[in-house]
Amino acid sequence: MHRAQLPEHLTAGSFSLRMSDKSGVSRTRTEAKDLATVSRGIRVPLDSGAKGAAALQAYTELDDSSALTHVSAARVWGAALSWRLEDDWRVHLGRRSGLSMPRRVNVVGHLMTLLPGELVEYDGVRLTSPARTWLDLASMAGVDELVVAGDSLVCFHGPEFPALREPLCTVAELRAIVADHPGARGIRAARAALELIRVGADSQPETTMRLALVRAGLPEPELNHVLWGVHGAPVLWPDAAYVQWRVSIQYDGAGHAGSEQYLRDIRRESLTREYGWVEVRVSKDDLVGDHPAVVRKVRAALESRGWRAR
Repeated sequence: MHRAQLPEHLTAGSFSLRMSDKSGVSRTRTEAKDLATVSRGIRVPLDSGAKGAAALQAYTELDDSSALTHVSAARVWGAALSWRLEDDWRVHLGRRSGLSMPRRVNVVGHLMTLLPGELVEYDGVRLTSPARTWLDLASMAGVDELVVAGDSLVCFHGPEFPALREPLCTVAELRAIVADHPGARGIRAARAALELIRVGADSQPETTMRLALVRAGLPEPELNHVLWGVHGAPVLWPDAAYVQWRVSIQYDGAGHAGSEQYLRDIRRESLTREYGWVEVRVSKDDLVGDHPAVVRKVRAALESRGWRAR
């Protein structure tokens, strides 16, 4: 039997029966085998390949008060999450205090006090703002996990970088939201993390690397440093830099495994030497353990350039 075609706006991701009713789709059509029922009153076209906001949008269509929060909101914003939080694939759904608690399969419900501006619309879904999302993560995350998420939210790269990156919020906004919710769960962890968040870290490994170096007693490296060429153009963008000692640190992640990237890394290291700097290349294995190898590698590079521990 021929199935009626769904309206285009229902084919890209999840949709609620509330939305399909408004679109004139019969309930018989919503029970067809080309649609998966992922939760009560929510359908997803099997061939949609929906991810991110598209996969979660139906949860905020269920009523006029539900919004994505915590890890679910963080995923939509693209915030960096620790490996532990990445494993939490439940849908975190919040409503304002005084309303009924969201209750359904695979949903973690939250009743929340939300101040003006803390609930926004983005990419077709209703969710908590970046700063409020970060604060809510404090109820389920440790200090380092909050620093990882915070670094990714405030990260900024200006026009002198190969790819411009605008921050989703600022450190000042994070400080303000902590001040606005002094009794929030995890507020002590949030306050501690605030002192460690920096602008310029692109990824969780870069944040992990910086924290390991500082906690081992090494100087804190500078982020967002640019090496300028003789003709006044930027030539190198180290992940972290010790400008005084001309030591650059580059984290080589999974994207550095290809042959073309390998050649670019070699050219980058050669250019670094030409400008009188020494490059420390760091892999994921260098970040493992209580005494990660990155500390030894960076300490050796600093000492080779005259740095001495006090």
